[in-house]
Amino acid sequence: MTKWAGKGFKAYQQFGAAALKAGKLSAKLKEWIAVAVAHITECPYCIDVYSKNAEKAGATKELLSEAILVAAAVAAGGASTHIANMIESYGAEE
Repeated sequence: MTKWAGKGFKAYQQFGAAALKAGKLSAKLKEWIAVAVAHITECPYCIDVYSKNAEKAGATKELLSEAILVAAAVAAGGASTHIANMIESYGAEE
């Protein structure tokens, strides 16, 4: 990516590093969140990188599994509530 889109890729890397840096949330907690989000976005590379980072930060398989289930439940809730959009759109042009 650096070869073909150097400036954009560098900015992306800087953004990621800034987002994961400790602030009001610890870096450890941010790594746990990253694992859960990586599963929702279904990014295998992200799952690999963030799982390894979370393990180094002290996360257990049990902790990460629970975080992933929370993210999955929230994502499922979003899909469920969008049923209202379908109901409003269904037959609207009749």
